[in-house]
Amino acid sequence: MKKCVAVVGCGLWGRNIVRNFYNLNALHSVCDLDSENLKMINELYSDVKTTNNFDEVLKNPEIKALCIVTPSHTHFGLVKKALLSHKHVYVEKPISTSSKEALELKELASKMDVKLLVGHLLLYHPAVNRLKMLIAQGVLGDIKYVQSDRLNINYFKNDRSVMWDLAPHDVSMIAHITGCSPVKVLSATGASSEFENICDITHLTIEFEKGIIGHVSDSWIHPQKRVVLLVRGTKATAILDDTLTEGKLKVYDNKKGSQNDIEVFDYLEIEPLKLECQHFLNCIENDKTPRSDGENGYMIVNILESAENMMLGNKKQMLDKHEFKLSRSK
Repeated sequence: MKKCVAVVGCGLWGRNIVRNFYNLNALHSVCDLDSENLKMINELYSDVKTTNNFDEVLKNPEIKALCIVTPSHTHFGLVKKALLSHKHVYVEKPISTSSKEALELKELASKMDVKLLVGHLLLYHPAVNRLKMLIAQGVLGDIKYVQSDRLNINYFKNDRSVMWDLAPHDVSMIAHITGCSPVKVLSATGASSEFENICDITHLTIEFEKGIIGHVSDSWIHPQKRVVLLVRGTKATAILDDTLTEGKLKVYDNKKGSQNDIEVFDYLEIEPLKLECQHFLNCIENDKTPRSDGENGYMIVNILESAENMMLGNKKQMLDKHEFKLSRSK
């Protein structure tokens, strides 16, 4: 594929995406409002074009696809403009923080006949997909309970809440490995340790199809990083610890009860982000539906919006006004 991808937003995570598309020989240009960010890109990749003008990117016929890596409250406006310009779009999660907007983007991508991929990165993680295979093969038996803990420190709390920042990973991953969509939110709680109405630790309990219960804990305030997925079946329990450098995926026999009675499963060690970027290019080139498409993005936003309504109640109106002001200021 020719160099036809523009990355919009080259902050900390955006630079990783820039690196991967560059290494895949697909990166055409980078767009960012911060001149220092663009200067860094010019120093690292002298043959890549840079601009601070988003409309310039949209009008360039050489650019066939955009990767949007900006704060979540900007996603809807930027993605909509890109889709209306007949560009394929890869947008970082969440696709939006409004189910109404997510649905509009999903339907617009279909209408414009372009690809829309949402950055649910863990759907491309080799260890996660190895676990999905084990579940499909019946190694764990019938799945009853899944718990995902994603706890870390974040000093750049510029998003709506930790739930919107991290829970899209957890919920999309649970749905992916079990093959079951989220049905309803059973409980949702959150705490704000620094900023009123901006929860930096949240706990969700969600019912998935087939009666599977999923519990999701996300945090921006944990000094000790914890990224652990537990999947409990009728036969065995799997634990995927993504903080480990090796032996991330282990399966325990439920009946033996000893931590020594485990089986460690191997998988290919490939950077998930590289696989996600490759998948996006492959979907464009071969006219395939992305694994984490607009429908997948809408499903996740819909359930998280329900969780936020339960968590915040009337306070959500204040948060919506705050986000609207942020959008208008961009």
